[in-house]
Amino acid sequence: MESEILSRLIAAFRSLPAVGQKSATRYAYKIIDMTEGEVQNLIDAIVDAKRTLHFCRECGNYTELLVCERCLSADKSTICVVRDPKDISAFERIGDYNGLYHALHGTLDFQKGINAEHLRIRELISRLNGVREVIVATNPDIGGELTATYLAQIIKPLGIKVTRLAHGIPMGGEIEYADELTLKRALSDRKEI
Repeated sequence: MESEILSRLIAAFRSLPAVGQKSATRYAYKIIDMTEGEVQNLIDAIVDAKRTLHFCRECGNYTELLVCERCLSADKSTICVVRDPKDISAFERIGDYNGLYHALHGTLDFQKGINAEHLRIRELISRLNGVREVIVATNPDIGGELTATYLAQIIKPLGIKVTRLAHGIPMGGEIEYADELTLKRALSDRKEI
């Protein structure tokens, strides 16, 4: 019979995205096998991240600062619009993009009641002064396509070029799981919308 404490630890890991029973059990046993120091380092890292990280007031990415270093130092003529901060990390891994980012924190989904007011679209529009191109890098799914079309309709009349990533990323795929080569090709082969 499994210990109640072990069951609670496994259940805690199962609450994480994409962690099934087997992975949660493996993680739980790994924690039990760790030294006190290793466990404390893990706890400290989690607590520090939770207490210290917040959204950059400009781009919406996670940072310890009021405005992240990327927003202070990047080329301000291009903004790459993504769904979530984790998508920014995917682009940063390829090291081929020097412009700004903007995380919407979701995509349009009228069935779930998520409209433009629920996303960081107003904040995006306020950042467009001096911008020559907006790259819409939302996932190639229904919500991502709907959001891309909406953004193009409101940004193009401002005289700003709006492009969409090329479809090297499969329809229904997620940017955070794309390999670097696919993401690099999608970025370089983007098309105006």
